[in-house]
Amino acid sequence: MSRSSVVLFDLPKLKDEIASLTEEQNKEDFWNDQKAALAVVDRLNDAKYKVDTYATIQSDFEGVSLLLEDADADSPDMRELIEETENSLKKKIHELRNDLLFNGEYDSLNATLEVHPGAGGTEAQDWADMLFRMYGRWAEKHHFKWQVYSYENGDEAGLKSAMVKISGKNVYGLLKGEKGVHRLVRISPFDANARRHTSFASVNVVPEFGKVADVVIDPKDLRVDTFRSGGAGGQNVNKVSSAVRITHIPTGIVVSCEIERSQLFNKQTCMEMLADKLMQRKIEERDAQMKSIVGEQKNIEWGSQIRSYVFCPYTMVKDHRTEFQTADVNGVMDGDIDDFVYSYLEMLARTGKQS
Repeated sequence: MSRSSVVLFDLPKLKDEIASLTEEQNKEDFWNDQKAALAVVDRLNDAKYKVDTYATIQSDFEGVSLLLEDADADSPDMRELIEETENSLKKKIHELRNDLLFNGEYDSLNATLEVHPGAGGTEAQDWADMLFRMYGRWAEKHHFKWQVYSYENGDEAGLKSAMVKISGKNVYGLLKGEKGVHRLVRISPFDANARRHTSFASVNVVPEFGKVADVVIDPKDLRVDTFRSGGAGGQNVNKVSSAVRITHIPTGIVVSCEIERSQLFNKQTCMEMLADKLMQRKIEERDAQMKSIVGEQKNIEWGSQIRSYVFCPYTMVKDHRTEFQTADVNGVMDGDIDDFVYSYLEMLARTGKQS
């Protein structure tokens, strides 16, 4: 099933936005609030990039049209030039088309991704670990920075919980559609009778708000625990109690970090993650239309999944929101999930949502 080609592009609106942001940037007191000023600069640069890219595409298209009208258009050299120009034009259109899909307020931010197994013990824990590896391979293919904050090994295999920070261009925008329950159907490698099992795991994605975060954390509301690091990312630092877990008592939010030998560094990282989660919660409470920043809180069980991965009796991965599907299960598990990512973004574009 192919992805749709819906893209929203409003050139007059972009030009109006550039004019408005430029006027705001030229105000004498513009840099008084550096956080707000930098946000304006980012929006202005993004709008200019889209308009400039569109102008380049338009110019290239006119160039190809003129080449086709040339009397020597059928000569080998001219056909080669036309083909090269056409391929370059297609690439620019594809890149602009994808860039236009990142219209959410926080799409450009880095993100933290969490994976948790559903009920089912070792089977579900192994599935959670398979998903964790899938996102790691995806990040590697995109040359994104992958930094494991915490990883708790499963009882026999897999993981009980894991959190990673992924850094790069539009990471949150790319991953926001991965939030939800993921369902696996396969012949269990842990079943001596080789029976088919269904397992569930949940994925959550939180923007790294950083400087745009607007929350105040009272130290009296925190419980700080230290422990020895272990598991992926922590195996080399487990000789002292350097790992940190912070519980925000009023909300029950828990964050942990074990990526460094320094307890101070891990605590600072925990505080940053906690601020992100509290900001996420604040946005949801402030504006009902921003609920998708957190994602629907569903039980990790049958009927609540956003995507199914079937290994047996046939091979298929299907997204239940967009209906996009593929039989290339091995490719998907090796990180080839961009078609699912962009199908979700295109769905948002069609419906006018930002998620």
